[in-house]
Parts: sequence; C-alpha cells; structure tokens
Amino acid sequence: MTGDHQVLALLLFSAFVAGTLAITTWVSRHRRGSAEEFYAGGRLFSPMENGFALAGDYMSAASFLGISGLIALFGYDGMLYSVGFLVAWLVVLLLVAELVRNCGRFTLADVIAARMRERPVRIASGTSSVTVSVLYLVAQMVGAGSLVALLLGGTSEAARSWTVIGVGALMVIYVSLGGMRATTWIQIVKAVLLMAGALALTVLVLVRFHGDIGHLLTTAADRSGHGLDFLSPGLKYGGDWVSRLDFISLGLALVLGTAGLPHILSRFYTVPTAPAARRSVVWAIGLIGGFYLMTIVLGFGAAAIVGTEEVRESNAAGNTAVPLLALDLGGGAGSTGGAVLFAVVAAVAFATILAVVAGITLASSASVAHDLYASLKRPHGKRPQRYGEVAVARVAAVGIGAVAIGLGLLARDLNVAFLVGLAFAVAASANLPVLLYSLFWRNFTTRGAVWSVYGGLLPAVLLVALSPVVSGSPDALFPGVDFQVFPLQNPGVVSIPLGFLAGWLGTVTSPEPPDEARHAETEVRALTGAGAV
Repeated sequence: MTGDHQVLALLLFSAFVAGTLAITTWVSRHRRGSAEEFYAGGRLFSPMENGFALAGDYMSAASFLGISGLIALFGYDGMLYSVGFLVAWLVVLLLVAELVRNCGRFTLADVIAARMRERPVRIASGTSSVTVSVLYLVAQMVGAGSLVALLLGGTSEAARSWTVIGVGALMVIYVSLGGMRATTWIQIVKAVLLMAGALALTVLVLVRFHGDIGHLLTTAADRSGHGLDFLSPGLKYGGDWVSRLDFISLGLALVLGTAGLPHILSRFYTVPTAPAARRSVVWAIGLIGGFYLMTIVLGFGAAAIVGTEEVRESNAAGNTAVPLLALDLGGGAGSTGGAVLFAVVAAVAFATILAVVAGITLASSASVAHDLYASLKRPHGKRPQRYGEVAVARVAAVGIGAVAIGLGLLARDLNVAFLVGLAFAVAASANLPVLLYSLFWRNFTTRGAVWSVYGGLLPAVLLVALSPVVSGSPDALFPGVDFQVFPLQNPGVVSIPLGFLAGWLGTVTSPEPPDEARHAETEVRALTGAGAV
C-alpha cells in the first residue's frame, strides 16, 4: 500500500477512536455507578436505538471481512454464512427475545436461575458465556490484525501483533469507563457507518457491471479459476461425506447459535419492556438482512473485479477481499480515489471491530461478576453489594482482554467468519438447550440445567481441540503437530444434540422433583411480563 493509503486510513482510524473515547468519557461523567447502569444502560434505550445497537453488535468483522472473503474464494458455498446468520434472527424473534427480557435481569443465567438453585446454575452458565465470548473476541482480533497488515503492506508481523494488543486495550477502556451506555452508542455509530460503507461499495460494484447481476456472476466465475463450479454448491463443502457433514454442522451452528450468544441476549435488557425488545429485533432483522444481501454482492464483486487469486495472495483466508475491492473501485493503487475509498473502508472495518469487541467484553465481564463471582462469594444466599460487583466486572474486562489478545495472536491466519462459526457452535451447544428447556419444559430441574450446559460445552470445546482447526492440516493453529481425531471443522452436528440430550438425561435422573410453583411463576412472568424488572 502507498503512503497515501496509510496516512489517510490512520487519520480516519484515529478520528473514530477519538470520537468513541469522547463518548466513553462523556458517559463516564454522567453514570451513577449502579449495576443496572453498568450492565443495562439504565434500560433507557428506545427500540430503534437498541435495534441499531443489536445490528452493530451482530455485524462484526466476520460479516464485513470474513463472509465477503469466503464468497470471493468459494462462491456459492461462502453464502451459507450470510443465509445462516440472517435466518438465526427468526429463532431469536420467535422463541427468545420477549421471554428473556421478562425473565432475566442482566445475563443468561438470570433466566435459568429464576426457577433453579442459583449457585450451580450460575457457575455453569457463567463459564459457558465466558468461553463463547472469548472465542468470538478472537475472531475480531484476527480481523484487526489482517486489516492493519494489509494497510502496512503485509510485511510487518510486529504491526499485526501491536494492533491486536491496541484493540484489546481500547475495548477494556470502553467497558471499564463507559459500561453499557457508552458501548451502545459506539455500536449505533458503527452500525450507521458500516451500512453506509457497505451500501456505497455495493452501488459502485453494480454500477461497474451496469446493474447486470448475471454479468457480475459470470465474470466472478471466470476470474475465480473454477468456472461455473464457483456458482454451484460443493466447492468448499461438497468434496466428500466429511465436507458435506461439515456443511450441515456449520448450518446448524449458525442458525441456532445466535439465540445463545451472551452479548446478543444482554441487549434485550437495555430496553424498558418486552414489547420494546421484540421491536428491537424487528429493527435489527431489517438492518441485518439488507447488510447480508450486500455482502453477497461484495463477495462476488471482489472475485470479479479483484480476482480470487489476488484475494488469496493478499490473505490466504480471504479477510482482505473488501478493502482490495474498495481500492480497485476507487481507481486502483496509486490513485486518489482508490486511496480515499480504501482508507474509508479500512476505517469502517476497524470501527466495526472496536464496537463489537466492546459489546462482547461487557457481556463476558458481566457473566464473571454477576454470575461466577456473585455465586462463589455470596454468603448464605445473599448477593454481594452491587457496587462491589461492578468493580469486579471492570477487573474481569482486563483479564478477558488479555486472554483474547493472546489467542488472537495465535489464530491470526484463520478466516474470521470461520472462527465466529466455532463460537456459534459452542453457544448453540451449551447455552441454547438450557435456555429453551428453562423457558418451555415444566419438569426441568437444576441437575438437568447443569448437565445441559456442560454436556454441550465440554464436547464442543473438546471436538474443536481434536479437529483439523487445531492440528493436522496446513491451515491449523499448530500446523507442525497432528493430534487430530475428529474430522469435522465445526462440531455443531455432534455437540448441539449432546447438549439437549444431557439436559434431558440430567432431568429424568434427578433425585429432586421440579419446582412446579417456581415454574408457574416463571411462565406467567415470561408470557405476560408481570413482575419483570
């Protein structure tokens, strides 16, 4: 990249960082320091504001960089991510949003603990939420490293490493100082910028091909090196039974995982009522649906205009397809228009990463403080003082940031959308079964809840550790060793049913009878909102 790209993009990076830090500083001066303020922003956001924030939380680096890159490399098969991520919101809207808002207070564990023994359930759910959040954070860190490596010409590993560290430091600052209110406004600003940037690029791609989608697709197929196979299923997931099963596994994880993501569930507590939570999801579906349609155009546009091989040479996982597309659409390397458009897209992508990591860090630090710390330190059933819990959440944000930085440095050569797919698989395996059982199964017990969480979480993490993602392949985290046993890259097809099975088995073998009175109370509260916080 030329010096113009670097200077302009770095100026835009700096402007966004300065703006978000100003928001955080302003909010920190006006906060009351209560748990409700820190975790839920005082529940003061409107459905539209929360809908934009939900979209901002969800449209991550995996969406903007990773999905477009996968489509540019694998064509039709890359679109599975776009479809899966969007369809998942129907599950959230129909089964989760209102009920979670009525039953909970700040975290997923609040919903489950409403009718169970609190301590074991909170420890299990908090552990699961932190695991999912860290996996998701790693994907954002990898996206940041890829972006800055491209900006600096891809020559400096040190620059990538320092970028990951810098993003980690910023997210800790956002969460520690501003809490949910600052994080929400950062996500709203980011959602507007991302939609505007994606729309501008989509229009430019369509103008380049005179609005002829057919010509765009055939050109992409010609330049992909795969011919018409690029536009057909099977290029990535159709080679043998293993890859086809991986396709099913990934689809299950994407469609079911969103309803178990801690940072998405926590957003339902920032609005005053359950109907407002439902309207937030409707706003989010509209924004996200439009965005994912645009990522399809951008992915095929990158293949047609930049070329699949050029995308792969820049970044083997395809994470830099959209910035390269922007460079070409603006006039190419060395042109003023190319420099400006590249810098704007790079800055928007960087803003995306910062906003998403802030939301995930807040959700995971809330799980540590509100669930794990409160459960382990609570004497005789009494919760610790709220102000102490918020202080623990701030400290937890630092620890989670450090872990995410370390793993982000380790996984820097993996595709960010693929990494998010793993986080979705763990969320769908560990969080979704216990959530659905708690809301809809009258006989569900505490043992069933704990078994459901660990019965999905442990197999999912273990299968990932024994999969080609970690060892035994050239693209693995540890390519030099081979302890691969599990053939699939995504564990969802095995671990999701195990989570449901473990919950059922724990319940039917439980010595304690289900608490019918608490279930009835929870059911009325979930469906009507009576007694909701």
